[in-house]
Amino acid sequence: MTSTSIPARGRPPRLSRDRALHTALDLLDRSGLDALTMRRLADALEVRAGALYRYFATKQDLLTAMAERMMEGVTEAAAEGGEGDWGERLAALARAMRTALLGHRDGARVFAGTHATGANILGYADTVVGLLREAGFADDDAARALYTVANFTVGHTLEEQAALHPGEERPADPGLLRDAVEAGAYPHLGATLPALASGDFDRLFEFGLGLLVDGLRARRRPGGE
Repeated sequence: MTSTSIPARGRPPRLSRDRALHTALDLLDRSGLDALTMRRLADALEVRAGALYRYFATKQDLLTAMAERMMEGVTEAAAEGGEGDWGERLAALARAMRTALLGHRDGARVFAGTHATGANILGYADTVVGLLREAGFADDDAARALYTVANFTVGHTLEEQAALHPGEERPADPGLLRDAVEAGAYPHLGATLPALASGDFDRLFEFGLGLLVDGLRARRRPGGE
């Protein structure tokens, strides 16, 4: 009689911070932020939930680390767009940040409200502030411009990603806005309805970004390059 041996179950890969972050981002892309819990992440890693607290004391700590990971390579990607004046390079940095956030489902929601102090985010911030200081902006203005550009980029991307219905990979119906405007006394909205209901987020982002850069150009002190 021949016996059949059952192969022993292999152990899951050793838990590490890097593996946990990679798995968390994968879960985010597949199920969204609302479904991402510490328990679900632990199950995916085949560890007890308590093991994760060695690396992330809270879920907020996890989200902060995920935001930092999302920004990996963003500064370098912006630099690949070629040279230009400070305004063109600032716009390239904003575009690269938006692309990074759009690269993950609910990426802007993860990023919003975090206060990461890792090399990716601080390096990006230092590049933006340095660019503006070299262009002739006062230190305070350079710092505030950083927040303005980052907040615009994150806020726009939040709206862009929220345009997808929860659990559905299809854009929000622009007909809802069209019907509401046409049914009421909103002559100015009616006149601009094609643009309002277009859903062209690329064009909308570029318009807002252009306003920011033009405003900064007007504010720059004389003599700045």
